[in-house]
Amino acid sequence: MAYSSERSQDARRGFLDPRTKLTLVLVLAVFVMGGLGGEALRPVKTILSALPFALLLAERQWKRFARGILMLGIGYGLLTVMPFLPRALNYLALLCGGILTRFVVTVVMGEYLIATTSVSEFISAMEHLHVPQAITIPMSVMFRLFPTISAEWKSIRRAMRMRGIHLGGAKASQVLEYQLVPMMTSTVRIGEELSASALTRGLGGPTRRTNICRIGFRAQDAVLLAGCVFVVGVWTLELCGVRLW
Repeated sequence: MAYSSERSQDARRGFLDPRTKLTLVLVLAVFVMGGLGGEALRPVKTILSALPFALLLAERQWKRFARGILMLGIGYGLLTVMPFLPRALNYLALLCGGILTRFVVTVVMGEYLIATTSVSEFISAMEHLHVPQAITIPMSVMFRLFPTISAEWKSIRRAMRMRGIHLGGAKASQVLEYQLVPMMTSTVRIGEELSASALTRGLGGPTRRTNICRIGFRAQDAVLLAGCVFVVGVWTLELCGVRLW
């Protein structure tokens, strides 16, 4: 089959190995979103913050790149104009700007992980890491849950907009009832269907499944993993009182 040929698998492989992507999400969540290391690691955090956007460009994810840059720009814009705003708006701008500048980078990295990693690649990576199936199966279901919910939400909004039910329309007061309620019921149904699909595919069975996905570390994975080790090393040295700059 063409799908299982070595050339076809190489063409389908992403820029990074799934294990590298998971490591980057963890590092960004701890050091950028969590703020570990404080001001001493600001130069490192600046480089880490630019990394998800560079990866989106490498994978040609133009829309996600533009959306992430826009949200990050709004966050830094709020922090810039904050000193010139009245007291009440000052606190609001500080809150929104701080949340956006901290969370957007990690959210973009997580979105990159989901968008560029298939379920089969993710399961194969988890098996190589010897992660228990009790963790692998729910996470593999979540990998399909978010894109499916996003598609369902767009369909519901499109159908309701045709009926004039949207913010700014004649029936704006019915948005909560006719958009959010169907979305919640659809989410429950989608979760049940994805769980049944995972069981149908043999996940959770006593026999180890075969996988034709080609994953493995390459030069770019080695560079980024070495960078993650460097970040952790710099933080460890800071705890010991040794500053590199």
